[in-house]
Amino acid sequence: MRVAIVHHWFVTRGGGERVAECIASLFPEAEIFTLMADGPGIPDELLARRIHTSFLQKIPLAKSYHRHMMPLYPAATKRLDLRGFDLVISSDSGPIKGVRVDDEAVHICYCHSPMRYLYDGYQTYRSQMGAVTRAVFSITAGKVRRWDVKAAERVTYFLANSRYVAGRIRRFYGRESTVIYPPIDLHRAQRRNVTGEHYLCAGRLVGYKRTELMIMACARLGRRLRIVGAGPEEARLKNMTEAAQVAFLGEMKTDDLWKEYGECRALLFAADEDFGMVPLEVQACGRPVIAYGAGGSLETVRRGSDSPTGVYFEEQTVESVMEGILQFEAADAAGSFDSTEIQRWAAIFATPVFLRRIREFVLEKLPEAEEQMAPEATIDVGLG
Repeated sequence: MRVAIVHHWFVTRGGGERVAECIASLFPEAEIFTLMADGPGIPDELLARRIHTSFLQKIPLAKSYHRHMMPLYPAATKRLDLRGFDLVISSDSGPIKGVRVDDEAVHICYCHSPMRYLYDGYQTYRSQMGAVTRAVFSITAGKVRRWDVKAAERVTYFLANSRYVAGRIRRFYGRESTVIYPPIDLHRAQRRNVTGEHYLCAGRLVGYKRTELMIMACARLGRRLRIVGAGPEEARLKNMTEAAQVAFLGEMKTDDLWKEYGECRALLFAADEDFGMVPLEVQACGRPVIAYGAGGSLETVRRGSDSPTGVYFEEQTVESVMEGILQFEAADAAGSFDSTEIQRWAAIFATPVFLRRIREFVLEKLPEAEEQMAPEATIDVGLG
């Protein structure tokens, strides 16, 4: 049996790359296929693997502007020819599910989410583009969307990274899926006996993260905020306020980032995410989360129980974020948050749980794949 692992691109390191790395660890002999790959974006586990890339790899600046390559996604994906492979597992938040496979092959797609900028986020993304980009996007988006739907029809089985994404798969692709939450790297968790009085915001500084809401809320309340991350919104966000209580820390090494997790009073999270791994990483360090009550946060942050792990605010507005902060502070003063219980909640999303569920799903659908799978005792992708 020949096995292939497919991921949309390895140009940055994030939750999708973590998923691909973990799936690949189950199949040590599997070949890796992707649209493009850049050294820093390739997980350590995959550096020694044979990695096949598309013609996008040879286009100057394509790796830096990979999202601008959208009109070329279908052509590049179709040229990744996986005929001859018996099992194909794709880690996909875009076009890669459309790779060519044999009719009798089993294709399992772990879907991080249907592309927002092609579906429910089309108008929002389009309105934020420059004139030239918007014109090209308007002309090509419909064609890519239709191609994406056709590609989804050819997938044998869908896995979704949350119940929220399972609903989006049903809505846009007309397919059912099995939910398997992505793996959280708990072995890096650092629980601190003493935490700071500041709040934390972490992640890429892009528009949909709504970082400006958290900056303005903290400025109005006079609360300290530390922001980890970089991105196209960085300059604009820095120009929004000169408040001394807001500190931009830029990108950080992984160990330093986890140290920040453990030292904050709570994480502020204003994005409507499909899942959102950062809130769980913070909870793995025993710290609570103040989150926008939508999307994946409804599944990763627990409230209203005997052991809450955070609070929700109801709207993506400055006033609503402020209300969430004040609600959290009142609950925190009342002793509502227990670090041990918060960590126990995060543990149900740990890497070993993800690996076990992926293994069970594959073997249920294709029992003969067991011969190609690594023994559980030999897998080490930060299990901790």
